[in-house]
Amino acid sequence: MKIMSITKVPLFILQILLFLLTIQSLQATSPPYVVSIADFGAIGDRVHYNTEAIQSAINSCPTGRPCQVTFPAPGRYLTATIFLRSGVVLNIEAGATVVGGPRQEDYPEDPTRWYVVLAENATDVGINGGGVVDGQAERFVVRKDPRKNVMVSWNQTGTCLGDECRPRLIGFLGCNNVRVSNITLHQPAYWCLHLVRSNNIRIHDISIYGDFNIPNNDGIDIEDTNNTVITRCHIDTGDDAICPKSSTGPVYNITVTNCWIRTKSSAIKLGSASFFDFKHFLFHNITIVDSHRGLGFQIRDGGNVSDIVFSNINISTRYYDPSWWGRAEPIYVTTCPRNSTAKEGSISKIVFINITANSENGVFLSGSKRGLLRNLRFINVDLNYKRVTNDSGGLFDYRPGCQELVKHRTAGMMMEHIDGVEVKNVNMRWSNNHEDDNAKEWNNPLEFRPSTVNNINFIDFHSDLYTISK
Repeated sequence: MKIMSITKVPLFILQILLFLLTIQSLQATSPPYVVSIADFGAIGDRVHYNTEAIQSAINSCPTGRPCQVTFPAPGRYLTATIFLRSGVVLNIEAGATVVGGPRQEDYPEDPTRWYVVLAENATDVGINGGGVVDGQAERFVVRKDPRKNVMVSWNQTGTCLGDECRPRLIGFLGCNNVRVSNITLHQPAYWCLHLVRSNNIRIHDISIYGDFNIPNNDGIDIEDTNNTVITRCHIDTGDDAICPKSSTGPVYNITVTNCWIRTKSSAIKLGSASFFDFKHFLFHNITIVDSHRGLGFQIRDGGNVSDIVFSNINISTRYYDPSWWGRAEPIYVTTCPRNSTAKEGSISKIVFINITANSENGVFLSGSKRGLLRNLRFINVDLNYKRVTNDSGGLFDYRPGCQELVKHRTAGMMMEHIDGVEVKNVNMRWSNNHEDDNAKEWNNPLEFRPSTVNNINFIDFHSDLYTISK
């Protein structure tokens, strides 16, 4: 297999860097028009609804001119859905909070528009100011469960199906030039920041805090959205933290840098909605702490993935309850059909460089018969395996769909249905803790079937046991 020099910079990274250098801020030919929601009668007592006052302030913004709508501090402004217009930026001051209502009547009839803050087909919109947007997730908990909380589902009204019928926090649908910065997003009841069919996104210096036991409270979902830059973000939530999805169109040009993530699911996950292609992503200088899974690909619907780079990433993963997808894999790359009618997509040209992981499970690389993994590269990778919980291992997790959960002994790197793997300067270390019964299953560095894995190239690969000092 031909090895590409690590000093050679792929063209798509140069394209992303050029995009970062040329990305433009909101253009203003005149100072923004400034309006306060207090001037329209808003009361920040968290008791009275302020929807009319907030919307009136937004609607007062002149057309064709940048407008700043201020939420003055201190104040906790309870509201139903508010709708942004082109040119409007919400300035939520430090010490001010926008509080989403907990009632179904607080949201539009169409469940696809259930957001506390919603912008549709708008240009030059955003949120900043140092304040908070709060989704009151605790008001949606039907029963607290130490494994996974049981949540309100408004499907009982017939409005929607499934157990995820509750409002998201912030949505930008069909928008251009979106800026979200210097803001805290707190306790989303469902997905937190949702970017849909939008273009030219800049997200920086935000914090997301979701309840660790609430399912589907994703951090940032990038759906059918292109040219996205995320930097200096802190995400601490129960479900997937940064999650590109392709439902109605391809997703390309995502750059994520300098972020800190903790989650009970995947820190970074492509999919599982994957009907169209993913291409040209760069994830750099990211810290992942105590997550159920580190870097993940769940390609289930026929879309193809290529030209993805993960660099300078520190990962720690651990077992949580199996009711959550993930089995403590630091790196998880999978493609298989969701069901008997789904297509099989491929994953190719993926680079993992300068990665350090401390995990309770191994790397999981699984293609499918007609959806191979191709040209995966692991360069300068340190994998440290040590049991830190009492949860049982010995499971391969293919969810959603596919083979679901399969009993199997733990391996440092499991591989199947692959054509092309380069492993260069990779060190694998195993704890030798004989007091742990699960540790007896360990020290199985590689697990693969030669009939399904071809073109493997190992250079400077090491696997060693180490003893935990008492």
